[in-house]
Amino acid sequence: MALLLDIFGFLTVLLAGFGRAAQCFYLGSVLFLALLAQPLAATLGADADRIAALARRIAFYAVAVLLAILAVSLWAHVVILAGTIDGDYAHAMGGSYALAQSVRIVAGFLALVLLWRQKSLGVFLPALALVDLAAGMATSHAAARLEDQAVLFLATGLHHAGAAIWIGGLPAFLGTLKMLPQGAALAAVAQRYSAMSMAGVAAILISGLLMLVFYVGSTEAVYGTAYGMMLGTKSILFVSLLGLGLFNALAVRQLQSGFSTALPRLKRFVEVEIGIGISILLVAASITSLPPAIDLVEGRATARDILERLEPRWPALTSPDKESLAFYEEQRQIRAAEAIGAQHMQAYVPGSGVPLPRNAEDIAWSEYNHHISGVFVLLIGILALAEKTGRARWARHWPLLFILMAGFLFLRSEAEGWPFGSLSLGESLRDPEYIQHKLFMVLITAFALFEWSVRSGIMARRWASYVFPLLCAAGGTMLLTHSHSIANVRELLLLEMTHLPIAVLGIWAGWTRWLELRMDGSVQRIGGWLWPSFLALVGIILLLYREI
Repeated sequence: MALLLDIFGFLTVLLAGFGRAAQCFYLGSVLFLALLAQPLAATLGADADRIAALARRIAFYAVAVLLAILAVSLWAHVVILAGTIDGDYAHAMGGSYALAQSVRIVAGFLALVLLWRQKSLGVFLPALALVDLAAGMATSHAAARLEDQAVLFLATGLHHAGAAIWIGGLPAFLGTLKMLPQGAALAAVAQRYSAMSMAGVAAILISGLLMLVFYVGSTEAVYGTAYGMMLGTKSILFVSLLGLGLFNALAVRQLQSGFSTALPRLKRFVEVEIGIGISILLVAASITSLPPAIDLVEGRATARDILERLEPRWPALTSPDKESLAFYEEQRQIRAAEAIGAQHMQAYVPGSGVPLPRNAEDIAWSEYNHHISGVFVLLIGILALAEKTGRARWARHWPLLFILMAGFLFLRSEAEGWPFGSLSLGESLRDPEYIQHKLFMVLITAFALFEWSVRSGIMARRWASYVFPLLCAAGGTMLLTHSHSIANVRELLLLEMTHLPIAVLGIWAGWTRWLELRMDGSVQRIGGWLWPSFLALVGIILLLYREI
């Protein structure tokens, strides 16, 4: 119970993000079936049944994942809530969140049965999908507002529906592109889905503007709150997704004209759209966990605060001694007090809700970690670019620098935690920030080993080359859900401000590397130069990282 309380905040963001993605693909597949596969049945002929079966299969797996996530979320919520009201689970299950999730579980189970039987049963499957959409909205920010609820519920529903039509339908569209040969039937599918996507984009833009007015309210709230900055990050990813959509719309036109190169390019861009779309859905879940910017009047960062923090400063390449950190200073004071009979205490208890104590040496320690990491990443980007020129074959060993960086961070991050700090492994694992940092190190080591094995010829299998771009994009996405244990809201915002561009660049680096591997011609060449450049930019941002 105590451990669940400690990691509940981080757990709920991850579950909400993956739940949003699963719901989006479920609703998108149902809409693909209802708005594309069935209306085009006459044009598609015998292929119509195959496409319908594909959409139902994707919807089935999406619902199965959604049900698992809803069950875990409901269990965690009820256990946490019951723990605060003396174990009364009946009262906990009577709350609005538990009721909404229960409705979604029942509707999802019925949809799973229909999909298992491979039957749409007329309007029943779309109706169940609509129930899930409505019940999901009951746990959104719109449900918590005291004013303008009707407008906000409409905006939320429009936003989710637009995302489902566009992003949620992409897996079924990609499967159809792989299933059908190039010809009139495939051109008809592509044209219909392109029109659906445009409608989805319009729904997202209209609802997004409404949310901007009612949840943000001012320019100052955009850059002065965590909600506003996360919304800005989501918008940047959305614009990159729109760019891919534009290329896909052009490819659809070329497909209708019979260009043989249009279909492979369309497939590859749809793959990237799906990946960036998942990142956007996780960002949306992270935004939902934050209070709307319009409600945070106190503690906002000003434009001057941000400009001062962004002012370039020579990186610190020397580190303070670990014993000078606030945690160890307080531990020494506590030990001195205990020596004269005081009650046993600890400077920091992970998961207690009290942030880790910090002093000037803690800030210098953190900045040093970021700056040395920046040196590693900048060197990696430069070496990857050097290898790309074809004149420095020795530079292909650049992935090994990631392993050195992971080792450095393992030694340096969480100086108070296991294995080199005074906290035990069990105590350290109660800190979500500790868990997130160690997961990042595992990701770094994994994709470095795979990429080095591919580049050195040790691993010749094609799938191994995809590990680096996928984990790079996954690492960037995880960084968007990353949280820090800092009580000062303004300082927390200024700290997160430097992590968001790193996350976006990581996502872009992963997917441009993916295009380099999956495409040929000019797209392959451009992608091959872009991803190392993005890594070098990450290194520069880390070198300029500041906390004061």
